[in-house]
Amino acid sequence: MLEIDASYGEGGGQLLRTAVALAAITGTPVQLSRVRAGRAKPGLAPQHLAAVRAVAQICGAQLEELALGAQELRFEPGALRAGSFEFDIGTAGSITLLLQALLPVLLRAPGPSEVLVRGGTDVRAAPPLDYFTHVLLRLLRPMGVNVQLQERRRGYFPRGGGEVQLHVMPARLQALRLERAGDLTAVHGVAHVANLPLHIAERMRDAAQARLAPRSRPLHIETRVLGPAQAIAQGGAIVLWAQTRHSTLGAGRVAERGLRAEVLGEAAAADLQAELDSGAAVDVHAADQLLIYTALAEGESRYTARELSRHAQTAMWLIEHFLPRRFRTETQAAGVAITVGPA
Repeated sequence: MLEIDASYGEGGGQLLRTAVALAAITGTPVQLSRVRAGRAKPGLAPQHLAAVRAVAQICGAQLEELALGAQELRFEPGALRAGSFEFDIGTAGSITLLLQALLPVLLRAPGPSEVLVRGGTDVRAAPPLDYFTHVLLRLLRPMGVNVQLQERRRGYFPRGGGEVQLHVMPARLQALRLERAGDLTAVHGVAHVANLPLHIAERMRDAAQARLAPRSRPLHIETRVLGPAQAIAQGGAIVLWAQTRHSTLGAGRVAERGLRAEVLGEAAAADLQAELDSGAAVDVHAADQLLIYTALAEGESRYTARELSRHAQTAMWLIEHFLPRRFRTETQAAGVAITVGPA
């Protein structure tokens, strides 16, 4: 039984999700203590319960009775299985965060899987759905990841109700080598609103274009308006991604009540501009999310990021408890180079 202090480092939900995913993949029983101990509301929230139960279903794990607010968790995995699964977070909890736990596990399953997840598609403090689709999945393709994603419906805080379906093929992950982004070839984006006027999406787009236009050609940001059949409640987001010779870098912001559309568009563009100016091969958020995949891949992976987030530092510490892999970091002109290989 591997014992993990879940308050270590960033000490949030990501540590919990990564721990149960790695337990399922490696077949390692794990005891987590002090789950989210440093948060204003410590312990398990509904979206964390959903992630643990979802991974448990895929690997037939034995779980002690889980309850909201619990800070102790014992997870004893069984054998991985493929098939058709449905998971409902039950709130506006982030679908993309749940997929962070599920996708690495499904890639190790004995066959293809279909997964339907209900919850929030675009919520604060989580990657918007368009970022997951246009940035993370693009970065994973060279590693051998084959995922088909269908957006059935968008959902937002506080109601949720979004639906996303994935078809996942198992994969033997290949090493990732992304040390230079290379020349910028194009910038794309999507600014969308749900059950709100079109001009809000257009103002997000225009503010982002004004910030990026001096250096980015071609530049195309699509606007979308979703009606009641396509989205539950009101919401929106803007996601931008830069295609370079070797990579894809992204940035995104989720709409908030009371925050002007122009502020959102400008902020997303500023985030992307900072990534491009650094010369790093992947953006800060992708650098964090790629860690588990590169640790599971064959051989040695290496990529560069503008900076190393606290999330990333925590994930490295955790992954080394489960896998015979070691991370090395090196400061460079572009920021930091991250290397993972055999211990």
